[in-house]
Amino acid sequence: MTIHKLAGIDLGSNSVRLLITNVIDNGVDLPVFKKSSLTRLPIRLGDDAFGKGAIQKSTRNRLTLGMIAYANIMKVHGVEKFRACATSALRDSKNGEEIIAHIKKKTGIEIELISGKEEAKIIFSSGMTDVMKGSDETFLYIDVGGGSTELTLFHNDLVIASKSFKIGTIRLLKNQVAKSTWKQMEKWVKEVTSDIENIIMVGSGGNINRTFKLSGQAIGSILEIDYIQNTYDILLEFSTEERIIKFDLNPDRADVITHALGIYLSAMKWAKSTKMTVPKKGLADGMVRDLYRRTKKKKK
Repeated sequence: MTIHKLAGIDLGSNSVRLLITNVIDNGVDLPVFKKSSLTRLPIRLGDDAFGKGAIQKSTRNRLTLGMIAYANIMKVHGVEKFRACATSALRDSKNGEEIIAHIKKKTGIEIELISGKEEAKIIFSSGMTDVMKGSDETFLYIDVGGGSTELTLFHNDLVIASKSFKIGTIRLLKNQVAKSTWKQMEKWVKEVTSDIENIIMVGSGGNINRTFKLSGQAIGSILEIDYIQNTYDILLEFSTEERIIKFDLNPDRADVITHALGIYLSAMKWAKSTKMTVPKKGLADGMVRDLYRRTKKKKK
């Protein structure tokens, strides 16, 4: 048996996450991916990217300190390999490349600036789609982030259609989403699902994960649209400060969770879907799995 320690760093619009995973391989069965450590820093790159068009010096400095910390945490854990990917916020910042170069110089961490399509591809490899394998149901995968929403339609283990839209929680918080963008997403969802009944949604993202946790249901349970709608309506009754206390939410979750649920609910209604499964996998999980596959290929 061999145990590989791999890591993924997800530089999102709302937070920056470091996932360290033990990959247990006995050479016979499929490898087991077991989370060793997950660290989340509330560095809102999207505040600058979508509100000011560029990452400000103060945010750059906070990000640098965070990445220095992540580099040290990985050393303490004995991480063999890691991958760092930046999504919508750094993609849309006019100084995104400059920030990436700065981080490389100060920390040695090389950050990949990935497209929405590549982001979705990595998330699919995270184990997110395991719930769909071997099923004859049709699934609409939806990942809601701070800067974008990724949608992919699956049937019989095949991708039927996929699209990324610049609709995200931080963009909504900053009033940076045009009505025309909403219309484009609505049109796309309705077109690709028009002839399909009983679509099951597959939800991804920190806000739907937190909503699932609030439900108190066992992992693998289905969230009904009525529950999501009810949670959304209840949360709207409280201020951000009240949500922090009443629902035990972090400040950087409390002010965006209703925006996220609004996106999920809109997509569900457009697709005429009433059920959502929440596998609780994300970009960092996909990076770790991709690293493992690359490592195995090189050894062959």
